[in-house]
Formats: sequence, structure tokens, C-alpha cells
Amino acid sequence: MAEFSFELDDEQKAVRDWIHGFAADVMRPAAAEWDEREETPWPIIQEAAKIGLYSLDFYAQQYFDPTGLGIPMAMEELFWGDAGIALSIVGTGLAAVGVLANGTEEQIGTWVPQMYGDANDVKVAAFCSSEPDAGSDVASMRTRAVYDEAKDEWVLNGTKTWATNGGIANVHVVVAVVDPGLGSKGHASFIIPPGTPGLSQGQKFKKHGIRASHTAEVVLDGVRVPGHCLLGGKEKLDERLARARERAKEGGERLKNAAMATFEASRPAVGAMAVGTARAAYEVALDYARTRQQFGRPIIDNQGIAFQLSDMRTRIDAARLLVWRASWMAVSGKPFDSAEGSMSKLFASETAKEVTAQAVQILGGNGFTREYPVERMHRDAAIYTIFEGTSEIQRLVIARTLSGMPIR
Repeated sequence: MAEFSFELDDEQKAVRDWIHGFAADVMRPAAAEWDEREETPWPIIQEAAKIGLYSLDFYAQQYFDPTGLGIPMAMEELFWGDAGIALSIVGTGLAAVGVLANGTEEQIGTWVPQMYGDANDVKVAAFCSSEPDAGSDVASMRTRAVYDEAKDEWVLNGTKTWATNGGIANVHVVVAVVDPGLGSKGHASFIIPPGTPGLSQGQKFKKHGIRASHTAEVVLDGVRVPGHCLLGGKEKLDERLARARERAKEGGERLKNAAMATFEASRPAVGAMAVGTARAAYEVALDYARTRQQFGRPIIDNQGIAFQLSDMRTRIDAARLLVWRASWMAVSGKPFDSAEGSMSKLFASETAKEVTAQAVQILGGNGFTREYPVERMHRDAAIYTIFEGTSEIQRLVIARTLSGMPIR
């Protein structure tokens, strides 16, 4: 187990600088164009694939960094470049992690490479969990998967929403209900192979921010997949459901809390994304305040501006430290006894919203135009307090963890 440190080693610094160079030289010059187009930036993803940045190998290396800082460091630099393009680059990772976490070795070897493709023919993948009536309340999920024993096939019906890369993905990973009586414990994940009949893209959302990232509904109408597309296999699922039924008799609330704890480990990565966007906006505002002249002097000479920038930088550094702590705890196997994962995501997300708003204010009228990037960064930052658990859900998780009470 690595000791917790605030200092990146030489190898980590080299990777950070490499990602930063791609973000500065490739992503930033293209950010405004793809935000306006509201389309998946395939050429940028291909450039990332050519240098090995868009690949399973790269993310696996960062994920298995023994310090836990590989993923948050990478996320911060990419989202410093541009949040929409960055999400298009890392969105496939959501589906890949779903397979890595639940799949067999054979399933991992078969499907994860198909999620990325190669530098000459890049692919993306989609993780489909949220539904029109089941966002934070995952127990309300309605998409059903029914096993056809005669054909050894699963039949899926339902509608997923807010799916990054939904409908354009080569491979979809879909969470569905297999036992409605068990709530969230009665869910299972399925691979939907390329070209499977019955899967179609529904509404594509025109969003406030992260507009270069494709977000859409995924409609499942009598989708049939072979039995081997159930992640983990049927024997493992049957064993898990049997245990869940027994444990449910002992107390469902305890089960629900355990399920919430599972999501804790993924939240620091979203916090790191928020830190990257906040840092980008802060740097633009700092540079602007140093060069913008009013009343014969730079506006940073005014205490009101200087104090704002001081608070912005302080919050960014504090958010990064919370993210790094939670990331290190997760890789070190330390339990989040105080909901440290949710703390990091909550504080970093709220920091991104506040810092980008302050950046717009410091730039004044210029900050309100699309000629300057802080306008886009402010729009992008709004998503961090919504996806991967809203700020309200994070506060609920923290309050329940600290109090031990089923706070509603």
C-alpha cells in the first residue's frame, strides 16, 4: 500500500504533462467549434487514439496506479482542456468499468476491446442505467430482462435515458431488473452487441453544457441477447439473488446502504473532472485580471477582484485534496467511514459551479460572450452537481453515514 503523498513522482508528472500537452494543443483549439456543433468530436477521439490516450491500456495503467492518483490526475488535465470533448474521450470508460467490475475474464477479453476499436477505426461504448423515472432512485428502474430458458436468451424491454454515447455506441452495457422484488439488488448488467435488433436511439438531448458529448435515450424493444451476454454469468447471478433474498429478510435497509457504498468509489473521478474545469476558468480569470486595465491600473489591483481570485484558488486546492484523499483511500482499501467519496464529489462539483460563475463575473461583459471560454466552462460546470449523484444525494449519503440514521 502506497503512502499518501501530495507530490506526484517523476513518472506521474511525465504522464500529466503529456496529457496536458494534448489538452492544450488539440482539445482547446477545437473546443468552441464542437460545442457549437453539438456533435461527437470523432477527429479528436481519433487523435487521442493515435497517441494511446484513448485506449484501454492507458486507463488500466492509471486505474492500477498504487497511489490512486493516476485517474484523478488524468481526469483533471483532460477536463482542464474542455469538458465536452473530454467526456467524449472518457465516456467509454463508464461501460468498460461496468464490464471489468462484473464480467468474467472471457467477457472482458471479448467486449472491452470492441468498445474502443483502434486508431484507424475508433469506436465508443455506452453505459445505460438511468431511466425517465429512475435517476437517483435506482430501485424504481423499470427496464426488464426476462430469461428465455428454451433459447438461452435474455429479452430486454425498456427505455434508458441520459446515456453518454447512447445509440451511437458499438457496445452498450445495460442495467436491467431481473427480480423486481429485490429493488436495486434485483438488477443485472447485460452486454448488447453491435447491430442487435430492437435497440435504437431515442431522443438526442440538446444540452446546456458538455455539448460535444453525445447524450441520448436508448430504446430496448424486444432486444434478445445470448445467455453469455449476462455479465458474470447466470450461475453467479442466481447465487447472488439467492443471497439477496435471504439477507432481505434480515433487513432491507442495511442492503440499501451497502449498495450506496458501492457507488462511493467512482465519485472522486467526477470530482477530479470538476477540479479541471474550475482550474481552467480560474486561470483565464487570473490572466484577464492581470492584463485588463481600468482606471489606469490592472483590475487585479482592486481588492474585490484579488480576494475573489484568492477564494477561487483556495477552493480549487481544497477540492483537489479531497479528491486525492478519497482516491488514495479507495485504492488502499480503506473504508469511506465518513463518506469521503461523496464529500470529494460534492465539494468539487459545487466548487466548479462557484468558480466558473466568479470567472464570468471577473470578465464582466466579456465573460458573458462566447468570445471567451469562461462562458462555456460555466455552462459545462452545471453538470457536475447533477450526474453521478446530485449534490442533494451526496449530502444525503454523507448525513446517513455520519449519523447512522435513515435520513429522508
